[in-house]
Amino acid sequence: MTEKAGSRDASAELDRHFDWIAERLPPKGANFVRWVRQPSSRWVRIPLALLLIVGGVLSFLPVLGIWMLPLGLLLVAQDVPFLQQPLADALGWGERKWMEWKAKREAKDETRTTKDDQ
Repeated sequence: MTEKAGSRDASAELDRHFDWIAERLPPKGANFVRWVRQPSSRWVRIPLALLLIVGGVLSFLPVLGIWMLPLGLLLVAQDVPFLQQPLADALGWGERKWMEWKAKREAKDETRTTKDDQ
């Protein structure tokens, strides 16, 4: 695969993750995510991404959290192509782990419900 094709694949994968996030947000949050991803929003997206990354690094302080770091990296990857593939891979891994955990939890809940019915 060529480098350009790999970059397009990673970009498409990041778009899929952004869409997944936007679907789970309230309408105002989803609209903001869609707006900040537009090319014309670059002047807002880059400083916001850098603030989120710094906030994630300073997550030991109250109010700030580690959740800010991946969100900042996700935003900065929109404009820095070499970050797209590693971030897409990490998000794919996280999604697989989330689905595995969710399936285990649902199976556990079904087992518990079946035992309660007996």
